[in-house]
Amino acid sequence: MRPKLVLIEGLPGFGKTTTAQLVHEIITEMNINSQLFLEGDLEHPADYDGVACFEKNEFDELLRTHEQFSDLLRTYIIKEGNKYILHYRKIITGNKLIFPDELMRAIVKKDIYELPLDQNRELITKRWEKFTGSASNGTDLFIFDCCFIQNPVTIGMIKYNAAKEEVLSYVNELAAIVERLNPLLLYVDKDDLELSFRKAVKERPEEWSKGFIEYYTNQGYGKEQGYKGLEGTLQVLKARRMLEEEILNGIKITKQKVNNSPAHIDNYKQLLWGILSEYLGTTS
Repeated sequence: MRPKLVLIEGLPGFGKTTTAQLVHEIITEMNINSQLFLEGDLEHPADYDGVACFEKNEFDELLRTHEQFSDLLRTYIIKEGNKYILHYRKIITGNKLIFPDELMRAIVKKDIYELPLDQNRELITKRWEKFTGSASNGTDLFIFDCCFIQNPVTIGMIKYNAAKEEVLSYVNELAAIVERLNPLLLYVDKDDLELSFRKAVKERPEEWSKGFIEYYTNQGYGKEQGYKGLEGTLQVLKARRMLEEEILNGIKITKQKVNNSPAHIDNYKQLLWGILSEYLGTTS
């Protein structure tokens, strides 16, 4: 079967987004139709970003307590089984509005990546199953940036300090779901984790680094270990790297680790081209 999915993974600051964009560029140059979805894409077909999940009674209560927004909320709600799925970031961006703080807190509390791990896993695996069914019947090749390993590890290890076996099980379940798409996993690596992450902190907005450090040290694994600040975040990232290495070694899909330490973009593109040519059965 023709491959239909390329997954890009790796640690923050290692160049996942650049790699995903290069992969899309290369596949386009190979005259293969492809769709690229980067982290945070509100139209992502296999993940949720800015999406909350409510039980019926919870959504009814939200409508009751915020009646002035009830018509708008009803317009964007999607009922899936007994769940009410609200794409709240689409509401905000599509209507160019700002929700009152109280309403925003009530919605974000039910964000799919704020739910307990078992509930998150149930919703995410169903989302991947739906995507896989659709993609297997189509002709396009999909390229996903960092939602396959990163998200289960982040919510499992970083947020909830879940047992390693539980995180491994989560990712392996996703791997089993997408198996029929004949996926390729490209894991972006660099020689020096500390140097790469410190560079990312300097280059990205201060708001990003503050939020990242807070997320990594104020809950789950980081909090349990007593880690603080940038140095503590680096310790969490080292532990995450070890876990992802174990995931990569054990996962049963086609995979390739790519070293992005050299800074020359043309050489890196050639490296990726060689891997993709072999995977897709094409020549440069």
